Amino acid sequence: MNPKSSQFRWVLAALMFLISFISYMDRVNLSVATPAIMHEFGFTKIDMGLLQTAFFLGYALMQIPGGIMAEMFGYRKMITVAASFWSVFTALTAMCSSFTMFAAMRALFGIGEGPLAPSFGRFIYRWFNPSERGRGSALFLGGMFIGPVFGPAVTVTLMLAFGWRSVFIIFGAVGIVLAIAWYYFATESPRDNKYVSTAEANYIEAGMQLSTAKEIAPWRDFMTSSQFWAIGIQFFITDYIMYVFLAWLPMYLMEARNFTLTSMGIAASFPWAALCVVTLATGFISDKLISSGVSNHKVRTLFGTTGLAICCITLYLGAVTTDPWWNVFWLTLSLGSLGFTFNAGWAACIDIGGKFSGSVTGWMNFWGNIGGVTAPTLTAWLATTYGWQAAITFTAALAVIGIGAWLAVKPNIPLVRVSPVTPAGPVLPGEETC
Repeated sequence: MNPKSSQFRWVLAALMFLISFISYMDRVNLSVATPAIMHEFGFTKIDMGLLQTAFFLGYALMQIPGGIMAEMFGYRKMITVAASFWSVFTALTAMCSSFTMFAAMRALFGIGEGPLAPSFGRFIYRWFNPSERGRGSALFLGGMFIGPVFGPAVTVTLMLAFGWRSVFIIFGAVGIVLAIAWYYFATESPRDNKYVSTAEANYIEAGMQLSTAKEIAPWRDFMTSSQFWAIGIQFFITDYIMYVFLAWLPMYLMEARNFTLTSMGIAASFPWAALCVVTLATGFISDKLISSGVSNHKVRTLFGTTGLAICCITLYLGAVTTDPWWNVFWLTLSLGSLGFTFNAGWAACIDIGGKFSGSVTGWMNFWGNIGGVTAPTLTAWLATTYGWQAAITFTAALAVIGIGAWLAVKPNIPLVRVSPVTPAGPVLPGEETC
């Protein structure tokens, strides 16, 4: 191996981006195909909301177990298994012919995706120097959020050419290919990877405490921590808002704003494009600020609260405007602003979680996806009972709760205190961080 530093961690980051991208393409496909599925099977909006909820229920229930398994069995295996599992059930969605079959496939799809986020949280902690974790988190999130940018247009194109079933089969096959690539290229330790130079491994592990021991997170201590609950509450709110967009934006634009299927495919991509750009930019900016000496607490808290505040205001403006394209403009600013909050939340999990970042990420994402369980069906009920404006206004108001929760996260204080790093001998191959 060339003694100069390699940059293979960024190759794996790019693969992480692609896997995250496909995972969200798989999610958004159902919402885009909703009008066609409702027409073919006679489903109501409430029915479609329940199908979205079936996914989020399976997904949420696997967050904490997924984090524990990532720490015990390793993120290489867990990500490979998760991507393969959910891709199979994505493809099988094309075979559904009843509400019960759709619900079962979506729940199993959610169970398969569950370990992904906590496993990548552990991967980011292990493969990125602390000064790069904002960018690592941004690439994971950017992959997820760019999925809905292309999802509506690609899904509409495939639907018009081959029917809605083709969408699920094609994306299921792509997911299997990416799972195989991850297993081939990823390793648990940078030092075990044949593509990583000694210089790169030394840089990644600088300042880390290393151990071969596998430990279970101290859940009893976590459950009495206000930080632990705060990071879950803020993400419940953030994800609730995002999942309203994910589950209902296509239908909302067509039903409430009179967009055609084709124009909706274009308009629905703008908010997700903004979210992706802001998330990626926030990762770079936050790493730069922290490297310059600004505290984690100030950077994460500032971005976390600012994103929710902007989201609250612009989402309300989107709800009350009468012009369809002004509505798209405000919705774009609203969802885009959450990029500040998402990046801050995921990076804060690694800040406060340390060697237990998989478990902390799983906890946060569990609560976020309780928001995902709630958002599709509650929004459908509000829109059916009181109209779309009331449903969107209610969603905007929830952001205030998230702002309050962020003030208690305190990203500069680890959940588990560790003693200062002391000089040690050479790091042995295969050693893990703690």
